[in-house]
Amino acid sequence: MSAEEKRPSDIARRLAKRSRAQADDESRRMGAWRRETFTLPRSEARDKAREWFARFPKAAYMTEIESWRELSDDRIEFTMRRLPSAD
Repeated sequence: MSAEEKRPSDIARRLAKRSRAQADDESRRMGAWRRETFTLPRSEARDKAREWFARFPKAAYMTEIESWRELSDDRIEFTMRRLPSAD
């Protein structure tokens, strides 16, 4: 390493580059899924899921209900996920 590469700004630039590379690696491992979580009354939850499947067809976006649970007040909390392909 030369003396020029040891300046604080060079070290900061090198560390920032390494940090960006690690963030890119993590996003690739996590996948490119787009997720959105909703908490809605049962009938609205059904409508919202249908809306997502109509807007983001499973064939193009691999849309799915990733998880869901029934809450005590007849509300449904669910997470929809899809790929951003063709956005």
